[in-house]
Amino acid sequence: MTSYKISNVAIQLYTLRDFCKTVSDLEKTAEKVRKIGYGAVQASGIGVTPAEAKKVFDGAGLTVCATHESSDLILKNPEEVCERLHQIGTKHTAYPYPGGVDFADETSVHNLARQLDAAGAVMAKHGCILSYHNHSLEFIRFGNSTVLDYIYEATNPANLKAELDTYWVQHGGGDSAAWLEKLSGRAPLLHLKDYTVGIDHTPIYTEVGRGNLDWKRILTAAEKAGTEWLVVEQDTCPGDPFDSIKISYDYLAGLLGK
Repeated sequence: MTSYKISNVAIQLYTLRDFCKTVSDLEKTAEKVRKIGYGAVQASGIGVTPAEAKKVFDGAGLTVCATHESSDLILKNPEEVCERLHQIGTKHTAYPYPGGVDFADETSVHNLARQLDAAGAVMAKHGCILSYHNHSLEFIRFGNSTVLDYIYEATNPANLKAELDTYWVQHGGGDSAAWLEKLSGRAPLLHLKDYTVGIDHTPIYTEVGRGNLDWKRILTAAEKAGTEWLVVEQDTCPGDPFDSIKISYDYLAGLLGK
């Protein structure tokens, strides 16, 4: 199907955030993650310093593929973000959420794009890469397209990349494979999050392979787009999140091979 291997798959630690609050917690979580088979993590929602996290991940044999940093810190002090990335041992981070941005206000959207571009330019000078993590709210109409279209049109591809989230693209009425094609060469990170619907019509986060998304098509598009890391994430799980991340890992291992 693709040349991806399971070594291209990471786990987003936000999924396990309740088990990452202290160094001791993180050590136990890292051991469990490694035992399931994951070789890489995205550091988000953890309660320890970057230096402490690096020591834990190095000890467990885990690569840090990326982080999420504070939205405000990224925009206001990208140099500090780069220092944090250097400490934890990765070049990638993503702007996690546009808190305080009024997407109904044209000026507010323009300012966000301008600030993202400026922050990404500073980070690029320090050898770091800034991506934008979408939710579904970026799919509101903006001119003749969407806010998400505008964000990428108004920023330099050298300064801002994409961390598309498959669940939120679907939730917003988009098509992940089509978006990957649109952002070819600009989408180093991809959040793999499956999507299904409850009997009450409510959208549900579910394990990769247990929802309605066409993973073969999405992963084929990701490879063509040059996506480096496939990051499993599940915002909420029906039971033990370690069980959920194993289900996702096992599905992807079967799909991609070892």
